[in-house]
Amino acid sequence: MNAEFLLTAFVVVLLPGTGVLYTLAVGLGLGARAAAIAALGCTLGMLPQLLLATFGLSLILQASAASFQVIKLLGTAYLLFIAWQVFRGNCALALDSASSRRSAPQLVATGAWLNLLNPKLGLFFLAFLPQFVPATSADARSHFLLLGLVFSLMTLLVFIGYGLLAAWVRDQVIGRPAVMRGIRWSFTLAFVVLALRLAAETLPAA
Repeated sequence: MNAEFLLTAFVVVLLPGTGVLYTLAVGLGLGARAAAIAALGCTLGMLPQLLLATFGLSLILQASAASFQVIKLLGTAYLLFIAWQVFRGNCALALDSASSRRSAPQLVATGAWLNLLNPKLGLFFLAFLPQFVPATSADARSHFLLLGLVFSLMTLLVFIGYGLLAAWVRDQVIGRPAVMRGIRWSFTLAFVVLALRLAAETLPAA
């Protein structure tokens, strides 16, 4: 495993996306422990996608426009649902003690579904990881899977870092309702934008 892969993967993981946004939202709403659990959920949602890519099943999705569209529409609907929950204050950014309690299974499940319902994730693995599998590798599939697991672990650690940062910010602004309302609106808009971006995605050209 070379330094080029680690550096490139780190940069990719740092880029803001659905998982980063969700972990930040949970960190702001519920604190550091909940953010770490949310990060774990996002990472767990990546693993089935990695296995599908490793064993070639993502190629079936790539070849089937109908399957791609179905998963894409489900993912878009789920992102819009999360946006609505944030807007109503029933999600991670609900800061009052009565409504902001979220169990660990709920946090994990939400993060996992965000990645499970993203049809581009498996295709991303297929496009990104083979660049770092040596042509002379005796077992390219195992090497591919190992790279994917390292990428997933890196994702978990970076997302936890984002969550801890958000929890620290939360401690500074939790007593300022106007600031939290502004943050809630910003996260609502961000989830809507991500949903619209996913809805506009198309299969890559063969």
